[in-house]
Amino acid sequence: MSRPQIPDDEHRTRLLEGMARAVTACGYAELTTSDIVREANVSKRTFYQFFKDKSECLIALFNHSAQRIEATLRASIDPQGDWSSQIDRTIQIYLETLAANPVLLRTLFVEILALGAAGLSARRIAMEKIAAVLLEAAAYQRENQIPQWLSTSLIGGVNEMVLQHIEQDQIALLPQLSGNAAAFMKNTIQIFTHEGAPRGSKPRGTVRARR
Repeated sequence: MSRPQIPDDEHRTRLLEGMARAVTACGYAELTTSDIVREANVSKRTFYQFFKDKSECLIALFNHSAQRIEATLRASIDPQGDWSSQIDRTIQIYLETLAANPVLLRTLFVEILALGAAGLSARRIAMEKIAAVLLEAAAYQRENQIPQWLSTSLIGGVNEMVLQHIEQDQIALLPQLSGNAAAFMKNTIQIFTHEGAPRGSKPRGTVRARR
């Protein structure tokens, strides 16, 4: 009796999950194809049916992870909410999602940079898409809209806070940043559009600067 065929999409999912586990255990520099296929429980032949090398597999994992974050954030937008509450909710869910997935977090913020220009390009595209969600959230019940470059800059500022927490091994504390991060975004938007600061948007506490 022949063995049942495993669908290609399941093989690909196994490989991405295997890459996530392997890169966490080994780090990208020491990672080998053998590590990936062992974690994925597939053959090397199967690996090369989908990816030419480990860098292509890592970029695929990065893109898959970023798409899931983008979809989660878009689903969180409430058509009935105003722009201020939309930003509060979007940033809260963004940070909670990252904190709940340490493997995903390190892939998005650390390991992808080991790929040089290709990794930077993938990260830029992903961050632009996430910034577009912020742009959509900030558009609710507003007369003055903000440009794409500003939303990208705001996400970049939040991501610097995230990097600080990764560096200090405080990933679980990321959701606690949501108040300050949302206030930073809302106050910047208010200044840019020459409006008064929203009530309750004053940052709570301070974030220690990186050395």
